[in-house]
Amino acid sequence: MKISDIQTGASNVELMAKVVEKGEVRQVNTRFGPSTVCDCVIEDDTGQMKLTLWSKQIDTVKVGDNIEIKGGYVREWREEKQISIARTGSITVVPGDLPALEESEAPAEEPVAEESTEEVEDPAKAEKSKEPSEEVVEETI
Repeated sequence: MKISDIQTGASNVELMAKVVEKGEVRQVNTRFGPSTVCDCVIEDDTGQMKLTLWSKQIDTVKVGDNIEIKGGYVREWREEKQISIARTGSITVVPGDLPALEESEAPAEEPVAEESTEEVEDPAKAEKSKEPSEEVVEETI
């Protein structure tokens, strides 16, 4: 999945991105008790979004790391989408560069399917239009 595809409320999100900013670690009180939290900004070739790291997750990444998120969920906080990793999810540092958009994911300037559909449809229409007229001629004779 790419950042541009992510919608508020999504769960079980799998995503590869690069950490481009990492904020200060701060102490917060949650309904589960005191905890530490850190906001990061991640990006891929389609955009950026906020990543919220909790407790032990904070030390797993640094700015410049390529990461893979599994089991992420997306919420909106102060009108901004942010992704967090569920307790059953994971965040892993991935060596090397992020993979580029695959052909099927890349936005096309001109719809390729329409062009190829027209080429395929035209001969089919021609054949179909010939067949009924030939049949009609044969039946008439």
